[in-house]
Amino acid sequence: IVSWNTRDLLVRCIQTFVEDAELADLTVEIIVVDNASSDGTQDTVRNNYPEITLLAQEHNLGFAAANNLGIERGRGRHLLILNPDTELHPGALKHLWNALHAAPHVGLVAPVLLNSDSSFQSAGFAFPGLVQTMLDLYPLHPRLVGSSLNGRYGQGDGLSPFRIDHPLGACMLVRREVIEDVGGFDPGYFVYSEEIDLCRRIADAGWTILCAPGSRVVHHGGQSTGQVADRMQPQLHRSRSRYLRAYHSERFHRMLGILMSAGVMMKRLGVPIPSGGRSADELQEIASYYRDGGSEREHA
Repeated sequence: IVSWNTRDLLVRCIQTFVEDAELADLTVEIIVVDNASSDGTQDTVRNNYPEITLLAQEHNLGFAAANNLGIERGRGRHLLILNPDTELHPGALKHLWNALHAAPHVGLVAPVLLNSDSSFQSAGFAFPGLVQTMLDLYPLHPRLVGSSLNGRYGQGDGLSPFRIDHPLGACMLVRREVIEDVGGFDPGYFVYSEEIDLCRRIADAGWTILCAPGSRVVHHGGQSTGQVADRMQPQLHRSRSRYLRAYHSERFHRMLGILMSAGVMMKRLGVPIPSGGRSADELQEIASYYRDGGSEREHA
């Protein structure tokens, strides 16, 4: 669990994880990598959870690099990457465990994520391409944003595991041999898109990635990044551009640049296109990340 100024949520996350691990009859170790929190997280873990391994950092390493520290310290044959702003429903771990061991080619599984009000949040995504990137910038209609056209998977029948390209990285159970095969998170991603990059390498190596919809996990969402929300939108697109440059052709990037430039021009001309509340200048800055690369890392 990588934490940054989410002490109270982390406590609840640990409680639900421990309860569900006992229910699933799993032997577990818990590793918290704290990215230099200033809210008393480190003292809370030290004083209340002596059985937890705390890796206290002096600086915010970001999500990817901090998770790699936890992965290196862990001794288990399986690794659960878990956000501190999650709560496991009873039986969540058992469903994940069963799905991961359904076949030897299954390398990573994830639950259905729920919002704080228990409404559906996410079951998984297709790897991002041109359409998803454009709909991130120009959300034409809520139904399109939440549709398969935008790479969103539904919940299936609510019980049977099904293949996805990648989950949201809030909760992922992965075999250690998979990490040994493809490597850990790319630390070049400070936050966002690191799980997409990892899953792309897992899929390219021939492993299957599943959503186990019988596993339900509440993801309160954005509790760390929301503390610096004004810096996170640019960071999202810095990370996304890093991913797209790694896995797409020059022709793809030329087309993406043309479409983004067209959107910026329309916005400057006063054409009423949806842009998520972004100004023409903000869109221009975001477009530059995709066109020029920019700097992927933004320290919080």
